[in-house]
Amino acid sequence: MKKLCVSLILSSMIFPATIRAFGRLEVICGPMFAGKSEEFMRRLRRADIANLKMLIFKPILDTRADDEITSHNGARMKAIPLADPQEILNFPDLAAYDVIAIDEAQFFSTDIVPVIRTLIAMGKRVIIAGLDLDYRSEPFGPMPQILALADSITKLQAICVMCGQDACRSQRIINGNPARYDDPLIMIGAEESYQPRCKKCYSILS
Repeated sequence: MKKLCVSLILSSMIFPATIRAFGRLEVICGPMFAGKSEEFMRRLRRADIANLKMLIFKPILDTRADDEITSHNGARMKAIPLADPQEILNFPDLAAYDVIAIDEAQFFSTDIVPVIRTLIAMGKRVIIAGLDLDYRSEPFGPMPQILALADSITKLQAICVMCGQDACRSQRIINGNPARYDDPLIMIGAEESYQPRCKKCYSILS
């Protein structure tokens, strides 16, 4: 018993409550049409069943639905659009929430990284979904730093529309042609669409 008490005392000295209370970061990534949003919402539904209090955020650049996140299979959930990820830390009564979920994280600036660090330090379960690569097949926005912080990573793949193999790339098509490497990440006024493709079928114009 004496040894047990000493062990507990030493444990509390080495691992103070502020450290033991740290949360975790789960990241869901992959190309477009890989089912990221479906997996994101699946985890949130499970959290809801467990009676965990949740906040769901998305970037204001995601205009598919003003105050919702959507998946390609038609599923929807209410979400709070943000221009600046710092707004998360200013949310009223943030301490009362167990789960903080952020969809389409690639559209935020790297300012999201210290916000995530703070949420983890507060003991939150943070769930992030986003594209790990942009249409150029380059690391997308803050995603490399977010992935480096993750406690768990789920990297999904889609199905290549050209050959049916696993797809890990998001092929941008503009006015019927593959996009150019030097095109802007966000384009206004062009007939733009995306296809999931494997490395072999993916192409980019130089």
